[in-house]
Amino acid sequence: MGMVKEVLKHPEELIPLAKMMVAAEKIKRQIPVETHWEFAYSMLQKVSRSFALVIQQLGPELRNAVCIFYLVLRALDTVEDDTSIPVDVKVPMLLGFHEHIYDRDWNFSCGTNAYKVLVEKFYFVSVAFLELGKRHQEAIEDITMRMGAGMAKFICKEVDTVDDYDEYCHYVAGLVGVGLSKLFHASRLEDAAPESLSNSMGLFLQKTNIIRDYLEDINETPKSRMFWPRQIWSKYADKLEDLKYEENSVKAVECLNDMVTNALVHVEDCLKYMSSLKDKAIFRFCAIPQVMAIGTLALCYNNVEVFRGVVKVRRGMTARISYHIKTMADVYAAFYDFSNMLESKINEKDPNANLTRKLVDTIKKACLSSDLSKKRQFYVNERQPMHSSLLIMILVLLLAIFFATRFVK
Repeated sequence: MGMVKEVLKHPEELIPLAKMMVAAEKIKRQIPVETHWEFAYSMLQKVSRSFALVIQQLGPELRNAVCIFYLVLRALDTVEDDTSIPVDVKVPMLLGFHEHIYDRDWNFSCGTNAYKVLVEKFYFVSVAFLELGKRHQEAIEDITMRMGAGMAKFICKEVDTVDDYDEYCHYVAGLVGVGLSKLFHASRLEDAAPESLSNSMGLFLQKTNIIRDYLEDINETPKSRMFWPRQIWSKYADKLEDLKYEENSVKAVECLNDMVTNALVHVEDCLKYMSSLKDKAIFRFCAIPQVMAIGTLALCYNNVEVFRGVVKVRRGMTARISYHIKTMADVYAAFYDFSNMLESKINEKDPNANLTRKLVDTIKKACLSSDLSKKRQFYVNERQPMHSSLLIMILVLLLAIFFATRFVK
């Protein structure tokens, strides 16, 4: 019912939503039939639905490498996140995890749900890894080693300063950006990218997730594993968890806006990185999550609901982004429109209002400086022309038939 309500409120998103679903079904039929590859792509769907679709749109060789890269790092992250593992066991495991990817027999028991299955049956991932090209293997090993070392460093270290925050995000996400750039280059599809720009691509996504997931994390995670930097939140509260209480709403929103402003610093680098990409599939793989991130930040900014529940881009808009983001012109248009949305929410009494406005102005100028941005508008804030009621009914019916036939054997 939730999706039907979204469709009725935003009929312009119905066609992209339908096309995204059809594309997802088509991609599933392209998965290799070997047991280890079937396991890998099945796990990819379960541990990251948001990235699974864009990963599977890549060419076969790169798609397999990125799939395994993601699963290796997700398994490593599962080890890091499991607080039941004693530190004297966890730290050596993180430091040596890059060696396990070469071991066809290695597995471990930790985590929950699909993540637990991934680590317990990690030998399937190792078998698939060993079928990748040498250059892809070397890139994955290098990033896994560097990430494991960084995670081990932060096991007993809290995120106090903004520098700590950037360093932690570098280890858990910036290195993902660096690793992906290495895989693109290893596939001979892209030039070698500056590590600083690759790092910013990861930091922008990671900081967006950390901001969006405040309530879930504060309710479920040991306080020592929270990653809002003390240097920021201590200006607004005595304890980080105090921000979720209604009586602290004003200060909570000011802290939230401070965090969003910090994330916006990375946008210029992200735009530079994406503008240098040549391969169309790689471009979409990189661009769609980045547009989703700026959209999420625009929704979260100055929004107390971040401290009350889940704030995220609705499914129809996600489909629309996936459908429409095909060129750098589309990216500039989307970033410009989402920046406008964010700017419209700036409260002049907010302690960081001037800095936020300055960063938004810089982003908008970067988008407008290219003639590409004039070729289309993304219409984030405006409604597309209404489709006729008959067309909506027909498309809803087709979607219903589509879902029904998926389960017919």
